[in-house]
Amino acid sequence: MAIIHPLKPRLSSASTNVVIGVIWLVAFSLAFPQCFYSKIIVYSPRTVCLVDWPEDFGGKYQLTYQITLIILIYVLPLLVMLVTYSLVGQTLWGSEIPGDASKHYQNQIQAKRKVVKMMIVVVVTFALCWLPYHLYFILGSFNEDIYNQKYIQQVYLAIFWLAMSSTIYNPLIYYCLNQRFRSGFRRAFRWFPFIKASEEDKVVLQRTKTYRTTCSFRMDSITGTQRDSNERSTTTKLIKV
Repeated sequence: MAIIHPLKPRLSSASTNVVIGVIWLVAFSLAFPQCFYSKIIVYSPRTVCLVDWPEDFGGKYQLTYQITLIILIYVLPLLVMLVTYSLVGQTLWGSEIPGDASKHYQNQIQAKRKVVKMMIVVVVTFALCWLPYHLYFILGSFNEDIYNQKYIQQVYLAIFWLAMSSTIYNPLIYYCLNQRFRSGFRRAFRWFPFIKASEEDKVVLQRTKTYRTTCSFRMDSITGTQRDSNERSTTTKLIKV
């Protein structure tokens, strides 16, 4: 919204709280069936917790749940990221001013294109980290023998940790591909003995803050000009009447 529709109002605090509440409610609803059908079974000398679905293994309850889960927490987020990031990337990549060939302008164009590349890496990373996890459970829903293989426990743990590790890659991607993020990171953690923040980092962050203030001032000016124009038009119509 801030890039494609910069003049549109942001979500209010109340709307944001509602969105957060809906996200938590959906997350709870998705996890509830596994909790509801779970039971503890003792296989001496160990005790395990299993999900005991109402029908036989691979029945419609389990298969419906797994397909719903993969759509809501993998396919849908991936499609949303692909669509939104594509729109943002198209806006950033194509936002050029004809005839402006200054060095500062060219640097801005290069920075925008780096942002597009960074978003592509984020989407690909998310897709690769979570794909094995969902394939594991979908295949297991059709063939129970998969879970009886010799090293399946180690395979599952590797797949599980790969999926959970997807949350730590974004900061690393931002650090590697975004200069402002690197500068902000070094400034925030400069008290670490092995992290040193330079004056250049401070200048980069100040330049970003100045740029945002300038953009905000321009947007306010445009909004104010449009409001004044509308008021003058209304006044003119009333005088004519």
